[in-house]
Amino acid sequence: MNDGAAQAGVPHPGSDDGDALRFCTSCAFAGACISEGYDKSALRQLHVLVEHVGPYDTGKHIFRVGDPFTAIAAVRAGSVKTYLIDEQGREQVLGFYLPGEIIGLNALHSPVYTCSAVALEPVLLCRFLFPKMAVLASRMPGLQQRLFALLSEDIGKAALLSGAFTADERMAALLVSLSRRYASRGLSPTRLRLSMSRTDIGNYLRLAPETVSRVLRRFATEGTILAEGREVSVLNAASLEQLARSVLRS
Repeated sequence: MNDGAAQAGVPHPGSDDGDALRFCTSCAFAGACISEGYDKSALRQLHVLVEHVGPYDTGKHIFRVGDPFTAIAAVRAGSVKTYLIDEQGREQVLGFYLPGEIIGLNALHSPVYTCSAVALEPVLLCRFLFPKMAVLASRMPGLQQRLFALLSEDIGKAALLSGAFTADERMAALLVSLSRRYASRGLSPTRLRLSMSRTDIGNYLRLAPETVSRVLRRFATEGTILAEGREVSVLNAASLEQLARSVLRS
């Protein structure tokens, strides 16, 4: 996700403001913390149990398939791609992760990581080693429930693109998904940064890279989006939502 810098004034979901506790409010675990009634003082105590790691430079692996499973991690800054290599040596992109989202969940029931994760731009992580996760769970009864909810969401996302959807529906679903994820982190849902490559987008959506570019151009011509390099402004959210409905099922 690193073929160009974000335009001035376009907030990047991966920007790290240096405020660990502010970041915690946008982390995927925030719901568990809030439901347990944690204030900033309590969050500060929990925060010392988390390892801040990175930066991982663009292209550097965070973990590889088959590595011993030792931790899950929340993306603090940057963005991450997960993928597998099939028996024919072809890459299969499984997902893209933005700040506040958790990587490594699909290994919860395995002694090893079941996919690889690579930084698509410089990445910072909050890493939760499993011995420390036990400590967190003892202080936060809602944490285990949240972990399984996040795992269920990951499984659901993986199944979404298995249907016989059109290229327009698939691209709209990606844009709507990114828009919703931006909104959940307090960012503008209409100003997106596609920091992943067109090849990676196509791989994830099961489309050829040239089809990805063609669909984005058509959306722009129709006035649905404005695309400038890797920056995308959503001009007609209702149109995208309508196209994405059958894929996202909501």
